[in-house]
Amino acid sequence: MNDQTRQFLRQRFREYYAERRVLSPPGLANREWGFIFYDDTPGVAMRRHKAFNSEGELKDYLASMPPAHAYHSAAYYQYPQAPTMLEKKWQGADLIFDLDADHLPGVRNMSYSEMLANVKKEIIRLVDEFLIDDLGFRPNDMDIVFSGGRGYHVHVRDPRVVPLKSPERREIVDYLLGTGLDIDHIFVRSTAIVEGQKGTRTTGIWRIRGFDDAGGYGWNRRVAKYIAGKLGQIGALPDKDAKEYLKRFGLDSRHTTAVLKKIRDPAVLGGIREKGLLEMSGNLETFLKNMLGGTIEEFKVDLAGKTDEPVTADIKRLIRLPGSIHGGSSFRVVPLTRQQLENFNPLEDAIIFGDSPVRVLVTRPMEAEVNGKVYRVSEGVGRLPENVAMFLMCRGSAEYEP
Repeated sequence: MNDQTRQFLRQRFREYYAERRVLSPPGLANREWGFIFYDDTPGVAMRRHKAFNSEGELKDYLASMPPAHAYHSAAYYQYPQAPTMLEKKWQGADLIFDLDADHLPGVRNMSYSEMLANVKKEIIRLVDEFLIDDLGFRPNDMDIVFSGGRGYHVHVRDPRVVPLKSPERREIVDYLLGTGLDIDHIFVRSTAIVEGQKGTRTTGIWRIRGFDDAGGYGWNRRVAKYIAGKLGQIGALPDKDAKEYLKRFGLDSRHTTAVLKKIRDPAVLGGIREKGLLEMSGNLETFLKNMLGGTIEEFKVDLAGKTDEPVTADIKRLIRLPGSIHGGSSFRVVPLTRQQLENFNPLEDAIIFGDSPVRVLVTRPMEAEVNGKVYRVSEGVGRLPENVAMFLMCRGSAEYEP
């Protein structure tokens, strides 16, 4: 990025911060602040250990020294401006989750808009299934934020999590990842009476723990859903292929015929999904272990690979300021409610700047989707809508041409 490009971006960012109100986080005066500027020399990664006493002070700073990136601490400190973490006197921290589209499976074959749509599905799943349903956080105790780049953040401010230290936060991460789950946690042997040629007898069968009249809960419910779905897929295959598939999951060949007959009964699959009842007997440890592994792989929340593990467990982390500009895209870091998230389109709703033509030198061919239009730009000098031009400049694909 050359000097005239940096100067242009600084001026446009300055105008944004002078005209717009950036909503400060709760406990503003007890947070550490950090900034990255366009004019920083290589090796100066971030200017941090800043503190502000009011939203007005913060606004004045942003307008007078417009940063490329603005951050505040997840933590609350007694002395946030102190130069060392020990001197800051840590008092607690929000619980932060960071989902980045770059870490999602299959991302290499996705366009930018497809990546954003995919990570939006994941943030909705994280919030609805894990944070609200499983962990019991209230929507009013969390803020959802589009990062301005390739993902979303969730700030949980439930008073119960603020004092948690890193080990306790790591346990929450482990839950989202399914770390530590094994067949003894999930499955239990039970007995059932079955009808045979010689009358009734009792036999051992497997059940999934945690099911009652209201159905399953948490990972137990996910295991039941996965097993029912997978067995339904296997049951739809021809006999030979289905039996081979069952054996690949570790089922003893002596049991494949009986199991295949069962899983072709919709009532059996319904019993697994709704009651956690497998109705299978025998030595199934390997089979169940493989089914559990498949469940974890499908449903886990991959932190900094669907949720960022270091961010969640790090009690001294800095996170992007909602309402600020992301200097790598020129998009707004957008705070959202759960309801707003449903229809949020970052490539329209996070666009700050207008359509006035700006002359740029494109240095790298690129495709950009902004405000519902796809721009395919080639190397050379030309005029583009300001929002597209700034996106390319922030991405290092164009330079400003006065």
